Amino acid sequence: MQTLFIGSLTLEPQIAAHAEEMFVVLSDPAIYEYENEPPQSASGLRERFAELESRQSPNGREQWLNWVIRLPSKELIGYVQATVHPGGRAAIAYELNSAYWGRGLARQAVQAMIGELIQNYGVTLLTAVLKQQNQRSFRLLHRVGFTLASPAEHVQADVERDEFFMLRRVRRA
Repeated sequence: MQTLFIGSLTLEPQIAAHAEEMFVVLSDPAIYEYENEPPQSASGLRERFAELESRQSPNGREQWLNWVIRLPSKELIGYVQATVHPGGRAAIAYELNSAYWGRGLARQAVQAMIGELIQNYGVTLLTAVLKQQNQRSFRLLHRVGFTLASPAEHVQADVERDEFFMLRRVRRA
């Protein structure tokens, strides 16, 4: 994994040492309006980040790629992540502290990650799952080239009834 630079943002490979700063970022209750919950403690987050530093699942079949997003001021504002599966498929996710919503920063970070996944990890199909109520995330994914999956693909993905399953196919030159 390498550090990525896009516009004014730096995406650093996430490590356990980011946990304390990210605990503050991820404790923002607005992030969890539609799902999940904040981390319980900085030490718990540190343990989780340490597990993810292996960059692969226990069976070695998946690559776990996690980057923290840093501003020029050196402040961390969130993360982007991808689980790369065999066969060129990657599931992506992202979180930004709500103080940074609406500035195009998430889009920049997600686009940088997607470029890295395509160029250096051979990804040809990107997927994302989100709550249907989360229109902010829906718009972001649409802006970076995702479309809603077909009804058959939605069923096959085994997502909840209140979720969208979105895809972006990458054509290789």
